[in-house]
Amino acid sequence: MRIVIALGGNALLRRDEALTAENQRKNISIAAKALAPIARQHDLIISHGNGPQVGLLALQGMAYKASEVYPLDILDAETEGMIGYLIEQELANLLPVERPCATLLTQIEVDPKDPAFAQPTKPIGPFYSETEANQLARERGWSIARDGEHFRRIVASPRPKRIFELGVIELLVNQGVIVICAGGGGIPTVQLEDGRLIGVEAVIDKDLASSLLARQLKADIFLMLTDVDAIYDAWLEPEARAFRRVSPQAISEYVFATGSMAPKVEAACEFVEQTGGIAGIGQLKDTSRIMTGEAGTVIAPNMDGIRWWP
Repeated sequence: MRIVIALGGNALLRRDEALTAENQRKNISIAAKALAPIARQHDLIISHGNGPQVGLLALQGMAYKASEVYPLDILDAETEGMIGYLIEQELANLLPVERPCATLLTQIEVDPKDPAFAQPTKPIGPFYSETEANQLARERGWSIARDGEHFRRIVASPRPKRIFELGVIELLVNQGVIVICAGGGGIPTVQLEDGRLIGVEAVIDKDLASSLLARQLKADIFLMLTDVDAIYDAWLEPEARAFRRVSPQAISEYVFATGSMAPKVEAACEFVEQTGGIAGIGQLKDTSRIMTGEAGTVIAPNMDGIRWWP
């Protein structure tokens, strides 16, 4: 089978952990051990998040003058290469030489007229007080929004339209290579009228980009691995209950948090509706069990009603 797996931020950094190379390698080593059995048996394509990493690089850019700061598309590329390197190395250390891995920097087309550019929504980087946030907004031209009791920088998150390196990814997969690509949602890119490509200031949603990747590669299974064991109705409420197996049509009747589970549900439903494949959402440690329906939430076509856990 052909399987696309999107690793959430918890696969790279546990909540409240320092963003050190040691911590990231430790967590990626755990992720590699969970993915290796699948890599030995199936075609595997891996994507990943980059929120903390791109936020750290943006923070480091504050040491420069505003005119010298690297734009987000370059920071996206830097994090895609860095995280891909760690995943590739840890996974390759567990696999036989005939199952090679490759990391591919991935440009993903976005629409320059996407409304997201006028309405940034994606938070990145550290938390600030209101005074600090307002000062940074003035000095660096950042958009700032409240995030809980604090404030954070927010950036545009346009929808992904096309993966420019799709043919290369397909070629590598057909040659038995495990491909790590579209990391952090890929590098947001616009194609000009003369055909030239340019990067733009944005961060694409990782789950929507991974769904596009899975659809265009005609994957059989699309998994999004996070730090929540399943999709919940009424999350964090006393009456919360977890979906076990559900159709795209049935789950679309429910409302989920915009900044967390909603993009995952949307990404899963798009994949299932357009390919007839199966999508799963759950924890990294349950990867194999999600595929067999023994854990997580499975979104599948032709489902009558909703099955709940337990």
